[in-house]
Amino acid sequence: MVDRVTATDEALVLIEKLKDKFGPVMFHQSGGCCDGSSPMCYPDGDFRIGQSDVKLGDIGGSPFYMSKDQYNYWKHTQLIIDVVDGRGGMFSLEGPEGKRFLTRSRVFSEEERKQLT
Repeated sequence: MVDRVTATDEALVLIEKLKDKFGPVMFHQSGGCCDGSSPMCYPDGDFRIGQSDVKLGDIGGSPFYMSKDQYNYWKHTQLIIDVVDGRGGMFSLEGPEGKRFLTRSRVFSEEERKQLT
């Protein structure tokens, strides 16, 4: 089965570091407001998930969500959460680490799309 969201090894290492520091964490793909369109990491439960959010899966044992409207644009792609040097969203937990999460994507193959439906 194919995952809708996955993470690079470097991202998984950073997730573990943040979990050691803050406890369980969660992710929400920002829709482009104040912090642009980036994956935001919060202490689990600090970001209120609502009926307009879709859970895409888990990365590093942490849930990953995005809004339904945004999901409709991205549903044909696999999200790959990566890490780069720099400052990310001011509300995301990785900021003080000098790193930021970044979403990369790739279009699902026809075979993968069949597995998703």
